[in-house]
Amino acid sequence: MSTERSINFSAGPAIIPESVLQKASKEMLNWNNTGMSLMELSHRSGPFKELIAKIEQDLIDLLKIPETHKVLFLQGGAHFMFSGVPLNLMGENGKGDYILTGNWSTRAMNEAKKYGKVNVVCKPDEFNKIPPKEEWNLSTDASYVYYCDNETVKGVEFPDIPDVGDVPLVCDMSSNFLSRPFDVSKFGCVYACAQKNFGMAGLTIAIVRKDLIGKQLPYTPMMLDFELQAKANSMFNTPSTYAIYIAGLIFDWLKEQGGLEEIAKINLKKCKLIYDAIDNSNGFYKSPVEIKSRSRMNIPFVCKNKEWETEWLEGAAKLKLVSLKGHRSVGGFRASIYNAMSYEGCEKLVNYMIDFMKSKEK
Repeated sequence: MSTERSINFSAGPAIIPESVLQKASKEMLNWNNTGMSLMELSHRSGPFKELIAKIEQDLIDLLKIPETHKVLFLQGGAHFMFSGVPLNLMGENGKGDYILTGNWSTRAMNEAKKYGKVNVVCKPDEFNKIPPKEEWNLSTDASYVYYCDNETVKGVEFPDIPDVGDVPLVCDMSSNFLSRPFDVSKFGCVYACAQKNFGMAGLTIAIVRKDLIGKQLPYTPMMLDFELQAKANSMFNTPSTYAIYIAGLIFDWLKEQGGLEEIAKINLKKCKLIYDAIDNSNGFYKSPVEIKSRSRMNIPFVCKNKEWETEWLEGAAKLKLVSLKGHRSVGGFRASIYNAMSYEGCEKLVNYMIDFMKSKEK
């Protein structure tokens, strides 16, 4: 890791592999010998069509996406999909089941209410755990079951894919997409915005089961219409060409790391390092999340004296450990350790946590 660069623990937009930034910088003025920047290149040109086809295939290879599913390169972020999911998938039943585990699943549920009926499957009081399935209230007539795999604000993550039977499962994976392998065939729709684990803001990828496409409500706006986007191969209008290019470079980087199986091992080592520092601090630091529901990507924690928070953050910044302030609704600290965060970066954070603790216990 370059000594000039900050160690960025931002929840998003987030850290990007330095080698990816270097390659993008090298290719900025002349991409692939076209004599122009990629961001100047027409999305209808032959070179860009070849590029996006390669990037789509790389994603298919990384996730082993079956032919039953279609990849869509969209825009608008997760909020775009909060509307896109019910508009395209509620269909005649007009009902969606929502598993609420935090801020983002709640916001998605509130948006879905505009287009049909919503059933709340479960909702923990403090959003600090994934409720056991015995407490769930699944409908018998829902068009889909929706959940957010990783809630960034309070750091809650599903340890595995929930079993909801034959009802199409829809998942917002915006903050842990490509951080571990998962079986795409178990989902009706998976989506993620890019600015956390696979690039820059401006790109949203959706992977939709093909037999669910074409069931959009009649008043669905054209930009939210999965069928229209699928038929146009994500080229109905100008896509986020540069963000797609950056995602492609990150897909290449993930392959160089050994694929999702290897990146998952690294991510577990990183989060264990930080959680161990919290749990072994004799109460100086505390995690508000139930252990089995802890996120591998976003680690919120507090220290025992709230008055020390500003001093802690200022000390971290002097070491180039940045973007560690907790979400405004939670307070304390939050370390977001997406794929591009190195183990060494996590070590530096842990060393600072220990040094700060020792300075207050003298």
